[in-house]
Amino acid sequence: MQKLRLIVVALLLLGQMIFSQPKNYRIHTVAFYNFENLFDTIDNPETHDEEWTPRGIQHWTSKKYHQKLQNLARVLSEIGKPENSNSPTFIAGSEIENRNVLEDLIQQPNMAARDYGIIHFDSPDKRGIDVALLYQKKFFLPTSFTNIPLNIYKKENQEFASTSEETDNDIVGNSYQNRIFTRDQLLVTGFLDGEEIHIIVNHWPSRSGGEKKSSPYREAAGILNRKIIDSLQKINPNAKVITLGDLNDSPFNNSIKKALGTKAQKQDVPEFGIYNPFEEMAKKGLGTIAFGDAWDIFDQIMLTQSLVKNDFSTYQYWKAGIFNRSYLIQNSGRYKGYPKRHSATEVGFSDHFPVYIYLIKEAK
Repeated sequence: MQKLRLIVVALLLLGQMIFSQPKNYRIHTVAFYNFENLFDTIDNPETHDEEWTPRGIQHWTSKKYHQKLQNLARVLSEIGKPENSNSPTFIAGSEIENRNVLEDLIQQPNMAARDYGIIHFDSPDKRGIDVALLYQKKFFLPTSFTNIPLNIYKKENQEFASTSEETDNDIVGNSYQNRIFTRDQLLVTGFLDGEEIHIIVNHWPSRSGGEKKSSPYREAAGILNRKIIDSLQKINPNAKVITLGDLNDSPFNNSIKKALGTKAQKQDVPEFGIYNPFEEMAKKGLGTIAFGDAWDIFDQIMLTQSLVKNDFSTYQYWKAGIFNRSYLIQNSGRYKGYPKRHSATEVGFSDHFPVYIYLIKEAK
């Protein structure tokens, strides 16, 4: 009897081996990177960009600018490898001065062959830094895009101390309306290999004046983000939405946990809910940015429940990561172990590490 059972089990296993075939998947990488001061060398009289000119305190020359472009292109061309041999299909970015610097970026040798398109709007940020989306034209067809302003106002007599992020001076009050001018939220809709998808690119208000005092502004950004997602889901309950960017908050802060209502585990995401894969990474002590020898994850990519199902007949989330290759890390000095940013002696990459996710579906 025991021998008979073994024979039956062996036959069943043999049948599975014969009739089951490995599945093939299509894969796309979605990336976000804070480019940290991607400025050209030309002084724009309408913004505060004097620092990033040849006569500014950074002594920002054409040679340095082109080195910065080469550095960014190297990173962007490698995000997602080796799981995906192709460069990211989508690259969302922040701290971008204008469209011209993006045109220069996508013409770098590492990127030119991918034929990236650009979606960009000028924002009201006083330094002139914006968000943007790059996309590979052969995979994604945009059908609409718009910049949605974040209208927030400073309370009377409220003062702000110096910012903990030395390069982010986005909070400035209008003397007449006390409006705080910050980056717009960029909404892009289009078709990825024929499937409709929505992407929201963010760079939320900084922690100028301290985390607690400035928190209401990021909470307002989270509320606006949730409203955008709600409006898309009202039109289509199964809308596939990715919201990503430099949020200047950790996955545990109110702007994300309460305003967006994110969940750390896929199985806990309710209908119309939002999954944040970077919350679990933060619990493990991983980070995209360091300050005062403490790591945090300000750069995040989140997805609606429609993208975290187990039916891979359409594009679904597979996994996420932080791109922190060794060449992106400062290997000496006071900031050893931090992301390698620009310094007086070296044109670096950024003070943030990039983040990414994979979208996959079964190939037919």
